[in-house]
Formats: sequence, C-alpha cells, structure tokens
Amino acid sequence: MFPLPSSLQVTLVFTMLSYLLSRSFCQVVAEVNRSSYPTFGSVLRAFTTSSPTFGDASENASVVTYSQLKTMLSSGNIQLFDVRNPDEYQAGRISDSVNIPLGNMEESLKLSSEQFQQTFDIRPPGKDDDNIVFHCNSGSRSSKALDIARRLGFSRSRHYKGGYSEWAELEGN
Repeated sequence: MFPLPSSLQVTLVFTMLSYLLSRSFCQVVAEVNRSSYPTFGSVLRAFTTSSPTFGDASENASVVTYSQLKTMLSSGNIQLFDVRNPDEYQAGRISDSVNIPLGNMEESLKLSSEQFQQTFDIRPPGKDDDNIVFHCNSGSRSSKALDIARRLGFSRSRHYKGGYSEWAELEGN
C-alpha cells in the first residue's frame, strides 16, 4: 500500500501546479529559455495565454457597417439582398436592393444562373463574390441568411448588421 499524502503535501502540490500553469510563470520561462526550438514553457504559455474567442474575427469580417454600405452602393459594387418580407420591403427599402425573403433564400441561392436571372432580373451571385450583402430590419434575419449562404459555399458574403432600421435613421427616412 502507498501512504496517503498529508494535507500539507496536497496543498503544496496544488499550489505548485497553479503557479506552474499561471500565465506569469510561463512568461518567465519563455524569457529565460529563449531558443530556436519550442520548449515546454513556450508551448504552455501559448496554450494558457488569452486569445480572441472563436468567431470574433469571422464575425467582424462578415459585417458591413453603414459607411461601408454607403461606399459600396455609391460605387455600384454590391449585390444587396433584402431578406425581409415583401410587405416590409414595399414599406421602405435601401436603393438597389433585391427582395429575397429569408424563407426563400436557400432555394433561391440554389437556382441555376439562368433561373436566378429570370426570377430576380439581376446577375446571379457567384460563390467567390466578395460584394454579396444581406440585410433585414435589425440584423437577425440577415445573419441567418448569411449562415445559409456560407453553408451553400458563398464564403465571402456578408451582412449589414444595422439593417434597414439603422439605414432609415441615418438617412433621415
């Protein structure tokens, strides 16, 4: 049989482990042990130091701001899809937007180029296009449309998170 450790030994072991795993200790190890190959300390530090949470970078890259949207619209370099319901679209819209309600988004993006052109009277979006922007009233439905588009391979598509409500407010509509 092995003797059980005393409570002092257990406390000492936990204290040492917490210190070992602390960020400051890892930084000290990395400073003392600078070498051209990875060390336990450098690996441990990389593992324990804080980094952006998953999704932050892609979230920022997938959002178009009001000023970016204005620039895209003024240059004509945009494929803007309004995913609100037709009655919302008729009540007020961003110029040059095409209404494809969220409930129809997936089937619409799966149409052949010819069918898309005939249905919406515009050039169909390409999977590599970086000027595809979805918008709704406040960003919720456009975020869902973005998820659908990305799942279908439109990996560079984005959404206007502020939505029509922000647009109307800032445009004075």
